[in-house]
Amino acid sequence: MSSRDVTNRLRERVWNGSIPLEIRLHKGDCRTYDDSDPYMIQFPRLSYLGLLIHKLHAFFLANLIYPDIQPSELWLSYEGVPLKWHYPLGLLYDLYSGAEPAYPPDSTSPTQKHETTEEERSHLPWRLTVHFSEYPNEQLVRLDDEDKLMHDLYFNSVKEADYLRTGTGKTVMFLSKEDSTQLWEGVRKHDFGLFSPINQKLLNPQGVNLRHLPVRLYLPHAASDNSQQEMAPGSLRVVQSLVPANLSSRQPQTIGTALNQILPSLFPSRRSPLLAQAVLHGAVLPLNASVEELVRATAYLDGWLHIAVVMMA
Repeated sequence: MSSRDVTNRLRERVWNGSIPLEIRLHKGDCRTYDDSDPYMIQFPRLSYLGLLIHKLHAFFLANLIYPDIQPSELWLSYEGVPLKWHYPLGLLYDLYSGAEPAYPPDSTSPTQKHETTEEERSHLPWRLTVHFSEYPNEQLVRLDDEDKLMHDLYFNSVKEADYLRTGTGKTVMFLSKEDSTQLWEGVRKHDFGLFSPINQKLLNPQGVNLRHLPVRLYLPHAASDNSQQEMAPGSLRVVQSLVPANLSSRQPQTIGTALNQILPSLFPSRRSPLLAQAVLHGAVLPLNASVEELVRATAYLDGWLHIAVVMMA
């Protein structure tokens, strides 16, 4: 099988990844003493919870204490942690659910056992809470009823990724209005046929050398240098650094070399995870994986590798 076939197959599997959600109305917003029925959905890992606000509003409207509340008033949480709109669902799940990540087939991790599947099932469906009051303005941006802010949050992230890849960001800025609209519709509808052609234009601009790779790392505050400070539940340290496609030796940049350069205290070895693991799309990344190949095959919809750093037991 050619490398292109492998990339295409991996891209398709990532695109089809989803998480079952069970979303319940917060009791403080419910007009009845009993719980309302939950909203159940199999939602794409790559997509954004902000795209659900109209469906959630319509579903829970009859149960709200104040039925004139608009969709932009709602927010979602998991165990008291407000969930950020501009983080993809898969990243949120990897950061907060506590589910054991999948390991590579050749992994020697002592935790890789048959029970992993059962352990993961115990976290599914992922149970979230929807609120229609007491908006956490200090932790979340407030969406609008027309999805304009969700659109802007997405494209700002796309432009940042493009700037790192090309050094200019012109690939995104020079997209035609039709292409920009098609890209957003592909995201909004989770339609691969709409999304992929425009995304490939961004990942493979003609006549442009790849400069840096869009990688963001998300650490629990306990792993942060700032762990001594008082922080809100679920707070994270987000780390970003310039990640060239190749090392000075002209060897391809790997996850191991990148993490060793960015977070040497957590990844002292370039080859073996000793203190922490890098998790992407629910799977532990092998440290010898090429960062460029991962960007081309497994990046989130905004072009970034959003990697959760999980401390080892």
